[in-house]
Amino acid sequence: MQMRDNPASTRPLLLVAAAALIDTEGRVLISQRPQHKALGGLWEFPGGKVEPGESPEAALVRELKEELDLTVEPDCLDPFAFASHAYPDFHLLMPLYLATKWQGEPKLNTDAAQAIAWVRARELRDYPMPPADVVLVERLIAREAA
Repeated sequence: MQMRDNPASTRPLLLVAAAALIDTEGRVLISQRPQHKALGGLWEFPGGKVEPGESPEAALVRELKEELDLTVEPDCLDPFAFASHAYPDFHLLMPLYLATKWQGEPKLNTDAAQAIAWVRARELRDYPMPPADVVLVERLIAREAA
């Protein structure tokens, strides 16, 4: 059998950690990407890039503080699911963590998002999201229904 080069394998791998913050009413927090950024205007789970030498949990703790002014302890992040998606210029690997405990109230950082919203998992389908997030939405809906 002859192996062929896979053009997708030449894409750089981007590791991004995201959180499904779930409040006491069972709603999930999502944020809307600024219009001037890639995938602008789409809704997503808060989080961000994992820096070299950083764990996904540490990146998420840092990003949640920077983006929403929330303090989340790493041991309050429960691994839930992950997305693997090939975008034209890179391949995204995104672990999604669940968090039900944090300190502070989410504050909108307009550099990171243009809006935030608390929504039920089944309502997430009503919000346009990047392709990588859509797979995670279905997992959250199944979790809510269970």
